[in-house]
Amino acid sequence: MLWLISSLGLPLFAVAQTVTVSQPVVLRDENSYDIFSDDRGNVLLFKNKTSEFQVQGFDANMNLSWEKDVELDRKSPVIEAVVQGDGGGFNLIYQFRQKLLPVLKIHRYSPAANLVDSVTIKRFDQAFFTPSFEVEFSEDKNIALVWFIREQTEINALAFDMRQMKLLWEKTFAPENLILQRDFLQAIVDNDGNMYFILSKDNHSGRRREHFLEVLDFGPGTDSVLRRYTVPMQDYLTYDVKFNYDNLHRSLKAGGLFSEDNPSKAEGFYFLSIDQARPDSNLLKFYPFDNDFVAILNEKEKVKNKGIPEATVQKIVMRTDGGFILVGELNKEFQRGSTNASVYSRTGFRPVIDYYYDDVFLISMHPDGNVHWKNILHKKQYSQDDSAMYSSFFLAKTPTALRFVYNDEIKHENTVSEYVVRGNGDFDRNAVMSTERKELQLRFRDAVQVSAYDFVVPSERRNRLKLVRISFKGEK
Repeated sequence: MLWLISSLGLPLFAVAQTVTVSQPVVLRDENSYDIFSDDRGNVLLFKNKTSEFQVQGFDANMNLSWEKDVELDRKSPVIEAVVQGDGGGFNLIYQFRQKLLPVLKIHRYSPAANLVDSVTIKRFDQAFFTPSFEVEFSEDKNIALVWFIREQTEINALAFDMRQMKLLWEKTFAPENLILQRDFLQAIVDNDGNMYFILSKDNHSGRRREHFLEVLDFGPGTDSVLRRYTVPMQDYLTYDVKFNYDNLHRSLKAGGLFSEDNPSKAEGFYFLSIDQARPDSNLLKFYPFDNDFVAILNEKEKVKNKGIPEATVQKIVMRTDGGFILVGELNKEFQRGSTNASVYSRTGFRPVIDYYYDDVFLISMHPDGNVHWKNILHKKQYSQDDSAMYSSFFLAKTPTALRFVYNDEIKHENTVSEYVVRGNGDFDRNAVMSTERKELQLRFRDAVQVSAYDFVVPSERRNRLKLVRISFKGEK
């Protein structure tokens, strides 16, 4: 059941959710784009054409209302991040060259893409040096954490307040024996501008008993002193983990998968909570998977818990009581190595890669680390040589439920389905729409929620981009 609305905004069916499709926008190979809301029901599309930059505005019915070019400094500007700002505008962080030296700068724009403010964040003093920036945003999107590695071991980080358009702090530090590719897990910034740089140490079977997680904490909450604390992992290996900061309860949370005997499989899950007022004390609980849970995920009638291969933690969804929901997914890549299983590209022949994105599993945890409920959402997605851009799911958070929306199959004509999960773990599975004869290929991994009941998902097919708005305003 659905409403399908054409690009003119005319309803074709009348049911629970509405689907509205924009006119196509032509893409080139070098194009990238960002989607966000202007807080007034309209959608903005920022197009990065490498040397040209443009914003297009779409109304609530996804009709193109206006477009405007964005002017940046002319010395080879490189976009680092685009994010929605207060009041429905957006902020754009980029670097460029000035007298051969790199400069990091931010522009603030109004909802009509008019330049409101411009600030130079940092001028670097080393020529022929191009920082490779990583950018993370706080939950409220008001703080930007920008960091990069210098000389392989030195971490340079800064926090910028995009409400006041001022630099909060800048810090250089060098963690002991850092090998970034081996040790780095995640970088997070909270709504107050505090950084959490998270490392994993000795995470291999030969040193299982020494394995620990390390958190480097810096910002206003530490009186601008770099604070370091560790979490011993109790003889377990970290298989995969995702951290999130709970701004409501001022604590760092992590939901992870662990291994004990077989590092190639996840044998259980764990809950970690670190109170930022007392970071040296933490709550850490481990739970092995039960046999039935493993049997369902491995598609076997009965099996002893020997673990789950190819599982990843995709999200940590915070609960208002201080608990969270761990969202995991089964996914894997398979590279075909034979000559017959190769395709020709600009750089010559390369192997074909198969992508499998299957069941999603949910584990809801109370604030004390005890398990509330567990559930498995079944799906099967297979694609080939597409970087899995149409696979996985989008998680829409509405006032009454979590909605996991995904393509049933990865093909040109397809059914879009959803799982609607309520707070007690109960769920329903619904059909959302069909793409038959609509010339749509939906990239749910890149969808953006633009209001409490609406999200926009890009569709890319034959170098044509369409923006598809899905609204759940009729939900109960």
